[in-house]
Amino acid sequence: MNNDDILIALNKQFSLNKESSKVVVVGLGLTGLSVAYFLHSLGLQFAIVDSRKKPPFNDELLAKVPDVAVFTDGFDQAVFDVASHIIVSPGVSMDEPMIQQAIANGVRPLSDIDLFACSVSEQVVAITGSNGKSTVTTLLGDMAIAAGKRVAVGGNLGTPALNLLNKDAELYVLELSSFQLERTSQLNAVAATVLNISEDHLDRYANLDAYIAQKNKVYAGNGVMLVNLDCPYATKVQQTNRNVLTFGFKEKADYSVVETAEGKSLAFHERAIFPVNELLINGVHNQANAMAALALGSTIGLPEQVMCDVLRIYKGLEHRVQFVANINGVSWINDSKATNVGACVAALKGYKDSTVVLIAGGDAKAADMSDLVPLLKEKVKTLLLIGKDSQRIEQAVNGCIPVFDVGTLKKAVQKASKIAQPGDTVLLSPACASLDQFANYKDRGEQFVTEVKGLKQ
Repeated sequence: MNNDDILIALNKQFSLNKESSKVVVVGLGLTGLSVAYFLHSLGLQFAIVDSRKKPPFNDELLAKVPDVAVFTDGFDQAVFDVASHIIVSPGVSMDEPMIQQAIANGVRPLSDIDLFACSVSEQVVAITGSNGKSTVTTLLGDMAIAAGKRVAVGGNLGTPALNLLNKDAELYVLELSSFQLERTSQLNAVAATVLNISEDHLDRYANLDAYIAQKNKVYAGNGVMLVNLDCPYATKVQQTNRNVLTFGFKEKADYSVVETAEGKSLAFHERAIFPVNELLINGVHNQANAMAALALGSTIGLPEQVMCDVLRIYKGLEHRVQFVANINGVSWINDSKATNVGACVAALKGYKDSTVVLIAGGDAKAADMSDLVPLLKEKVKTLLLIGKDSQRIEQAVNGCIPVFDVGTLKKAVQKASKIAQPGDTVLLSPACASLDQFANYKDRGEQFVTEVKGLKQ
């Protein structure tokens, strides 16, 4: 779509136009920057507000758009008072008082995903879930590339959705977070999925039902709904008037795992299509991720054999059950992307009884950490805790296994090196967000890798 067509769509959906609209963009992180560039390219009036004294992309924006108004070091009521529209970055809560007051005063809220949806006519696949969404997003993207598609991959993963618009794509594969979905109304993906649900972000939502409600917005529109039948909330989202595909282990799903003479295999309608033992990504959770990618790929016409060829070579993501080193018979694994309890549980399921030294902790985001206890008892010999919510986790564990509150990641690696025996695995799978001690989960994972490699000296 050209700029004129996009402006027509935005005016139709949101009464957003050059003549009368004044947009306030809240937050100048990566998403806010992408929104600013997009609005500037269309000639729309906008200003930026950010609670931080020096937002991370302040200088970059002003270098390219020097005449834009940027208000920092807190929210300015006067800026909100003149707004006609408000675009709130995912990292900013919609419950901020000035944001709520602006909406109450008639300011129209929208998101970067709304802007994106009004700007594309090509196919969009939308992927969300508490865990696995980055794996499925990148895996499906690789499958599409192998099938000869011009595909752009991003969203919550890597490149903001609006920055994908200049990629000459015929297909967009988007990873979407609950924060993006909660403020989005225009999404209509050709296929969409909620891969799974576990307790997460309860510091931002009143309860689990509120979190689930935001995740389920990914199914807006009339595209194919891909539903995980193993998820206890699956029956709440299926719509009888929609085309529904299913995957899972426990139910008769469209995509499942079956036993064959050669072993377990991924299957479609119980027809074996790919041997599980050929997957390079380990764990039952990754079998589910592979099923989801196959199902989504089928909806956009990717050849089954091409998708299976990609499964055979796909090595997974950095910081997600990533092998780091084997030192004196001890395997060191970086699963820093496990930012919630469900992700940690999924990682632990891949290990043998009582062979794991687990490093966990950080910002628990108000989650119930007691959900870890069954797997800790079964799989973990020692738990090493770091970060601000270490005491919360220790209380939830309640002495079921030996626990040491070591405080920092450096100390955790040093302690683990003394505890672990040949045949053991030291697993960094924090079950918590990283921002209490690190820039992000990547920074946490990279520091872990550095500390582990330092043990070899």
